[in-house]
Amino acid sequence: MDHLIYTSMTGANAAMHRQDVLSNNLANVSTNGFRAELATFRSVPLNGPGASTRVFALEATAGYLERSGPVQRTDRALDAMAQGNAWFAVQGLDGVEAYTRNGSFEVSATGQLVNASGLPVLSDGGAPIDVPQGAQVSFGYDGSVNATIEGQRPTRLGRLKMVTPNADQTLKRGDDALFRSTTGDALPQDANAKMLPGAIEGSNVNAVETMVGMIQVARQFETQMKLLQTAESNDKTASQLLGVQG
Repeated sequence: MDHLIYTSMTGANAAMHRQDVLSNNLANVSTNGFRAELATFRSVPLNGPGASTRVFALEATAGYLERSGPVQRTDRALDAMAQGNAWFAVQGLDGVEAYTRNGSFEVSATGQLVNASGLPVLSDGGAPIDVPQGAQVSFGYDGSVNATIEGQRPTRLGRLKMVTPNADQTLKRGDDALFRSTTGDALPQDANAKMLPGAIEGSNVNAVETMVGMIQVARQFETQMKLLQTAESNDKTASQLLGVQG
């Protein structure tokens, strides 16, 4: 009996976690550059006398969907979409270099190039990019940043730092929705990284697939709860039988 209770409990807990992940993905279906969160689980046998047949469901890894989101043309000078698997580098609130696919940038009141959250966008040298007062900023396909003041020739301010993670240098999502390297070290500049000016990347969440997934998870949770109810019913029946026999 207890086998059924504990295995069903871990199954229900896994379904709830999966539902939380899908709900968060669906909430970010319109967030620029959002990467859908993934949740996987594995079966873990319980060790111990008399427990060899018990298998619990535990979360194994929590990654993200690497597939690119749709291209959204804006023709806005401060918008850019990283191409391939490249990411833009920004400076997080903790001072650590972080990465984002959201290429909607602004010029702050203090004259720095920042992202939509007000975080400094970093150059290929790892430093914030200062914009001259009154200058119009434009991007090149190679990540170059140029400033033009009316009546003057354009000035090159630098180049955006863009990185491309690989199997040895992977990224993980932080609580602030930014990504950082799993080793804690800053990733090197990708000299071949390209971007598309005048466009931003949409979320890679498929709303229909996510909603179907939420329905499936709800049914899985309901199944686990019915198993718990069955275990309770079996317990009552066994107690009644033992009471009659006693």
